[in-house]
Amino acid sequence: MSFKILVAEDEEITLNNIVDTLREEGYDAVAAKDGWEALEKAGGGYFDVLITDIKMPYMNGLDLLVKVKEKNPGIEVIIITGFGSIGSAVEAMKKGAYDYITKPFDLDELTLRVAKIHERKTLKKENIALKTYLGMNREVRIIAKSRRMQKILSVIDGMKESDCSVLLTGESGVGKSLLAKIIHSTSKRKDRPFLSINCATLTEELLSSELFGHEKGAFTGAVTTKQGLVEIADTGTLFLDEISELSTNLQAKLLKVVEEGEFYRVGGTRPMKVDVRFIAATNQDVKRIISDGRFREDLYYRLNVMEINIPPLRERIEDIKPLSAFFLQKHLPKAGKKITGISEEAMDILLKYSFPGNVRELENIIERAIILEKTPMINPESIPQSIRLLKIETLDPDKLKTADELIKDYAEKVLKMLGGNRTRAAEVLGMSRTSLWKILKEE
Repeated sequence: MSFKILVAEDEEITLNNIVDTLREEGYDAVAAKDGWEALEKAGGGYFDVLITDIKMPYMNGLDLLVKVKEKNPGIEVIIITGFGSIGSAVEAMKKGAYDYITKPFDLDELTLRVAKIHERKTLKKENIALKTYLGMNREVRIIAKSRRMQKILSVIDGMKESDCSVLLTGESGVGKSLLAKIIHSTSKRKDRPFLSINCATLTEELLSSELFGHEKGAFTGAVTTKQGLVEIADTGTLFLDEISELSTNLQAKLLKVVEEGEFYRVGGTRPMKVDVRFIAATNQDVKRIISDGRFREDLYYRLNVMEINIPPLRERIEDIKPLSAFFLQKHLPKAGKKITGISEEAMDILLKYSFPGNVRELENIIERAIILEKTPMINPESIPQSIRLLKIETLDPDKLKTADELIKDYAEKVLKMLGGNRTRAAEVLGMSRTSLWKILKEE
């Protein structure tokens, strides 16, 4: 976002000198020859700083200060005053002016004061971004032993010089948010803010305020002006998780930001300009919800400059073992236990499980196992019983089982799960106790 400065001065030579100097310094400076023109321009766009002479025709600098501050409380104001009007400058400071400078003044001194405001505003924005995403690990790691995940990382590496929007698709828990961080941390924006929001967790009104901010008085409870994540993420990356949950109204607002880099705060009348890279994610079939009329096709194509589909964990079983080792080391310190690894039997159960919750479920299983395990190795007993009972049989041509053998195995597992209660096991299996007894007795 460019740093915009509005200069209100009725002396044409002074006005031109100030504007030209500021533009040479790289600022976006706009000229206004009196108070009324300045107020009109302040109402038509966002400005970071107002530099105004205190004595002007139609509207003086003090009145301009008050009116502009009402519309944009975040604007900083520098008052230009004659030596004989120091009292007015002091009054201006009481009304919210940031600084004042007396005529005749050195243009270098003025630009120095503007630079100080610029630095202060930049630091403030970065601090907000840091607090919003406090704790982000800059050295993001991803476990990718499988060929499919290595291919995805190769694609990400190939677009590190690009600023394109990215759409991440895949089931819940596959690691879309982690990949979003990888994309940001390997991009040109890696030293800029990375913010994220889950679009499925808030109501439309709250989500609109979180994304785009709001003006004071925009709705009940809006007692101050608030910056939204789109504004705070300026020059950085904004990750929109569960993008398919956005309402059609918010989709239209988001499209304007993606296309034009422009948005309005809730209750605002001034367009705000930003430079944000968007990464979006969804676990839904986007083309299906487009055909259902629940997602804008134009927004889909704007976000889908690069689409990356992350396969479920059951389709990349090579990652299960290294992921398990990683989660073991991650959660061991807080457990205060000395566990050296995962037994072959326990790992065999994990490798044969389908993981409907994907990587997130695997992490929960390992964390739970650490808490329950009483030996130096994670054993099958520390893995949830439901997973042990539901593990997938691997078909070995030399160890194929008959239907009767499979039925007996399953009946034994159900009986064990129910603590040996044959009556209850027979009910669960939909058979009589006599039939169950015969199945279990067969050799």
